[in-house]
Amino acid sequence: QVQLVESGGGLVQAGGSLRLSCAASGRTYSAYAMGWFRQAPGKEREFVAGISRSGGHTDYVDSVKGRFTISRDNAKNTVYLQMNSLKPEDTAVYYCAATPSMSTIQVQYEYNHWGQGTQVTVSS
Repeated sequence: QVQLVESGGGLVQAGGSLRLSCAASGRTYSAYAMGWFRQAPGKEREFVAGISRSGGHTDYVDSVKGRFTISRDNAKNTVYLQMNSLKPEDTAVYYCAATPSMSTIQVQYEYNHWGQGTQVTVSS
């Protein structure tokens, strides 16, 4: 079992930066690929970024490529999402999730562990 706790959300002006963290409990953390998803008000939850078990492969939704970076530190059981050049349309609740897949996956049903979410609000 893996329990996930996100942190780092907040209010930032457009063009600013935030770094989200997701701390995982459980000794099998390194056996999971990790993903970040987000859900804006009135919209479906969507894939944002994913990282493989080893950290050697990453994947991003087109709208964040070049602005967001996902990384993981398996020694600290933590995955990060560095968000730069934030836009008002990035406003959402951001969720961390874990999948037993070896590599990155965009489909939500492949993820069997989810955090509670952290709010990111970008003002214009």
